[in-house]
Amino acid sequence: MSDHIKLSDASGTYSIRAAGAVLGESANVIELREGASDPVLYVPRADMAMAFFDQTDHTTHCPHKGDATYFTIQAKSGPIKNAAWSYDAPKKGLEKIAGHLAFDSDKVTIEQT
Repeated sequence: MSDHIKLSDASGTYSIRAAGAVLGESANVIELREGASDPVLYVPRADMAMAFFDQTDHTTHCPHKGDATYFTIQAKSGPIKNAAWSYDAPKKGLEKIAGHLAFDSDKVTIEQT
């Protein structure tokens, strides 16, 4: 794992919403801090309503975290494209975020409840 990436358990419970719908709630959120970037919250897929998520063909590669797969959220108002991503096989030292989703903050709201 890169020395500039730090993982920690986020305290409290978080609600995840998009297009007015609650997609999940979790007390098992992981906070990832990478350098000077804003922290990113990773939520276990097991705590999300995955029936609303469709994996897309879009992928990205991070030299520090690995390959990310993306998901479109099927909302009542229409699809929210590539609103979430996941590292299914993250690089060594980041295995804790496997099976978790991170979200585009312009498309999805994550609030501590």
